[in-house]
Amino acid sequence: MTRSLLVAGVSSGCGKTSVTLGLLAALTRRGVAVAPFKTGPDFIDPGLHRLACGRTSHNLDSWMLPDAANRALLARHARGSGLALIEGAMGLFDGTGPPGGPGSAAHMARLLGAPVALVADARGMAQSVAALATGYARFDPRLRVAGLILNRVGGPGHREVLAEALEATGVPLLGMLARDESLALPSRHLGLVTAEDLEHRPGWLERLADWVEAGIDLDRLLALLPEHAQEAHAPTTLAARVPAPDAPVPDMPEPDPAAASGAERVRLGLARDRAFCFVYEENLRLLEAAGAEIVPFSPLADARLPESLHGLYLPGGYPELHARTLSENRTMLEALRAFCASGRPVLAECGGFMALMDSLVDAAGRRWPMAGAFPCAARMGPRFAALGYREARFVRDTPLGPAGTTARGHEFHYSSLESAPNLPGAYDISGRKGPLPGPGGFLAGNALGSYVHLHFASNPGLAPAFADAMRRAGG
Repeated sequence: MTRSLLVAGVSSGCGKTSVTLGLLAALTRRGVAVAPFKTGPDFIDPGLHRLACGRTSHNLDSWMLPDAANRALLARHARGSGLALIEGAMGLFDGTGPPGGPGSAAHMARLLGAPVALVADARGMAQSVAALATGYARFDPRLRVAGLILNRVGGPGHREVLAEALEATGVPLLGMLARDESLALPSRHLGLVTAEDLEHRPGWLERLADWVEAGIDLDRLLALLPEHAQEAHAPTTLAARVPAPDAPVPDMPEPDPAAASGAERVRLGLARDRAFCFVYEENLRLLEAAGAEIVPFSPLADARLPESLHGLYLPGGYPELHARTLSENRTMLEALRAFCASGRPVLAECGGFMALMDSLVDAAGRRWPMAGAFPCAARMGPRFAALGYREARFVRDTPLGPAGTTARGHEFHYSSLESAPNLPGAYDISGRKGPLPGPGGFLAGNALGSYVHLHFASNPGLAPAFADAMRRAGG
């Protein structure tokens, strides 16, 4: 089995994404085949991982996905690599329940048996680093903390004090990274800027790799990692694992690509550009396994849709940042509206849903006409309008499955509906603390629009259902 390492932080903002990207870039240029992963529902970090090492990064999540699905994801996508490098979310023990519970990086490390490299911001800290390291290392004896990476370390005197303080703790010091604010990644609402915006920023990955090489002994780090994963200690029954408001999502068998190969292949148009870039890569793999050919297109740059499509998938992203360009591409918006009216299945999530509304009001208050497939409008706000895990229970038949289908996902957006459209509700939603008001999605004919990003591996029946809906509708 491939060696694994989970890079976790003591908190958000400690530099774990920069450390992860630097490790990915430095190890890749050394010739190590690194398979990247991200815990939690984040879309931006996996895109940055791909830039750093040239391999697609996949989300692991112990709230959205069954245990077996997380293990299968790691095994499948780490196959043939020398190291599975997993970036945690928030602080090591931050999740949905008690410290180290579902949704936390600690829970995932236990589930996968992955050693943890803990990143801490050492700026303004001296001997107190010993208490921090000891507390994190001993808090959960089921975890193996491989060691500590100290970030934003000052000059030689600071380094000496930190090293001496850690020596007595028994927690290995994996490295000390120099304070360099010029390496900080730019951010905006919803998080860091996306890979699509950083692809043409020259030299930044090389600088991160140099920074990591200078501060971390990579040979020693790799030597500390076991060749095989440890036995996982996390509970394996879903009821014990997830404090769901209702019955848990069951483990379901994955679609068999061999079985799908005998079915009619279908063409699925996927919106993918700087405005539409938030999609779980596993969703696309499951759709391909169910018989869909993924056909990317750009709502920003293309004048029309690709030919002979059986369905559309418009994921989330930042349409509000590109509202003028999108609104002025009238031929594309008309094509989207006509496709939705044709009865062929459409899935539009968050930003994709906004693009199919009548209009979008940006942060400056300007209203931009959109495709008009859903009779409603989205308005950007100064703070997030919704944030958290979601469980969807379909109350009507949809392109993703019949009434009664259950799936899990996540919601995070700054926009809100000016008023709910006069359309059938697609599903009810619950958060981790119980039911939430209002429909979780809407149906305009065979087009399903929602602010919730569903992870198809939470119920792998979603992808075959969508492929079957495309076959029934024809091209």
